[in-house]
Amino acid sequence: MPAGVPTSDELLALLRAVIDPELGSDIVDLGMVRTVDVTDDGVVAVDIALTTPGCPLKHQIDKDVTTRLGTAPGVTGVDIQWAEMTSEEKTACMAKARWNATQRAGDTTVPPTTRVIAVASGKGGVGKSSVTVNLAAGLAAEGYAVGVLDADIGGFSVPQMLGVEGRLRGEDDGKIVPHVKQVGPGRIEVVSMGFLVEDQESALLWRGQVLSRAVQHFFEDVRWGDLDYLLIDMPPGTGDIQMSLARLVPRTEMIVVTTPGKAVQTVAARAADVARKTYLRVAGVIENMAAFTCDHGETYPLFGAGGGQELADRIGVPLLGSVPIEPSVAAGSDAGEPAVLGDGPAAGAFREIVRSIVDEAVPPVVMADCSARMLERVEAALGPKA
Repeated sequence: MPAGVPTSDELLALLRAVIDPELGSDIVDLGMVRTVDVTDDGVVAVDIALTTPGCPLKHQIDKDVTTRLGTAPGVTGVDIQWAEMTSEEKTACMAKARWNATQRAGDTTVPPTTRVIAVASGKGGVGKSSVTVNLAAGLAAEGYAVGVLDADIGGFSVPQMLGVEGRLRGEDDGKIVPHVKQVGPGRIEVVSMGFLVEDQESALLWRGQVLSRAVQHFFEDVRWGDLDYLLIDMPPGTGDIQMSLARLVPRTEMIVVTTPGKAVQTVAARAADVARKTYLRVAGVIENMAAFTCDHGETYPLFGAGGGQELADRIGVPLLGSVPIEPSVAAGSDAGEPAVLGDGPAAGAFREIVRSIVDEAVPPVVMADCSARMLERVEAALGPKA
């Protein structure tokens, strides 16, 4: 190959980072990539076979393949040709997926059709938890079933912000039942360390591995319902929990929260970098605390301006929206009534972001004829695991 242009083997290695969200394995291992070639001028041609031409994950796979190959040095373009697997290829694909499922460290109780979104930031104080609960309430108000996993084990605040309290209960089989909050036609299922500790003002002096294990319990031992979305309120930084998430739920997508200041942008970019290094897709950026507008109409950018768009451009993802500084957001968090359910500029901004998530960034999956249903039928035929 000409100097600077990747080889087909190198491109295949890159495609191994593209995970089929339902089957939990990479598209190369599943036999979905038939050929991958590159021209002398750096245009990559990929032939991808889907289990069904109407698979709702086609758009997601298209994005992930284009992003993964398009960022490789020497690549000037990506051309994807789609095809449908033959019956033999489908059989081999499902057999491989079933084998891989038996080799994974452990299954989670999160339904395979649930869109998992980690709401992350590089540092604390940017309003990440507030964004998480408002997105959850906004999605529920649209009629979706939404889970909220408070993964900020030592700094939990989700119970207060959603107005949910009380100890979590367990069932006879040892599974934990999340608290449920009805919001309009939808519902929010909530799990947090705040529902398990005796004294919410006492600090948890836990090391990284213990924190990761606690989050693992929330994925494996909680009886999550039939969710459309699961939002994860991540702890600040880029530590053990962030890396554990990629291992436990590799189909997770990340939304990065930042404030407009340049210093915060740099730290927030690290969260996106960790996501990509662990093969998680970054779905977009939300700019919080964008500006404050006083009663007489004057707007003051207290934390700067334009930082959200600059970060989105830097890491190559869309800006999902900007949320202005508004007293109703803090008041709603204190009262357990998220601002998105009320009126005002911040509520409108959150609702627009919710619509962007549903329509473009992370749409729900309709699984009538997709590969996960095929896998379910295979597993049903095989019977329960030993």
